[in-house]
Amino acid sequence: MIFGVIVTVSAIAIMEDKTQKINNNLSSVFTDEKYIKAVSVDDIQVITQSISCGYATIEIFSSWNGGDITETALFEEYGKVVTSTGKSFCEEMNKQFPEYSTTMYSYLPNTELLDKVYISLSKGMPVPFEWAAQYDNEWTLHYSLITSLDLKNDNITVLNPYGYIEELTIKDFLNRTSFNAYENLPFYLKLGFAFGLFEKNTIFIVE
Repeated sequence: MIFGVIVTVSAIAIMEDKTQKINNNLSSVFTDEKYIKAVSVDDIQVITQSISCGYATIEIFSSWNGGDITETALFEEYGKVVTSTGKSFCEEMNKQFPEYSTTMYSYLPNTELLDKVYISLSKGMPVPFEWAAQYDNEWTLHYSLITSLDLKNDNITVLNPYGYIEELTIKDFLNRTSFNAYENLPFYLKLGFAFGLFEKNTIFIVE
């Protein structure tokens, strides 16, 4: 019992330390001429999920990529949702899109996260990612797709499979990728982050 408590407390402390390290200074991204040009991937249609955000994000990506993968087809294939963690979502992206290689990056410092998103969009590839999103006024762990980044004008565009497009400031975006948007993160989610079931500042780069 005591050993379990010690392990849990230690895991939470390590997670909180990793969270602190991702919040590095952002001033350089707004002044670096590398980012002066806005980058975007156009002609992507948002859908409204009916089964899961992971499956819906894969469907959105597939439709843009010229495929016909759907939430329903994925659920019928497995009989359940298999994308509940970042690692499993990444595995499913690699399985469903073998023509690409999808790599998961987690606990990225803010500047590195934005840089990877910028590079991917500049190459014409949208970026799936994990973040906090609201559904019926409740915060949830959620997958969505980044389609545009304009650092000069402090704007990032996200296709949210709750059924709409979100335009956010960089600060608001990072507040949600770090899950700081949760004013009081439930203890069961703290445990999920502490033991690696969920990750913060996580993106999936498709190449």
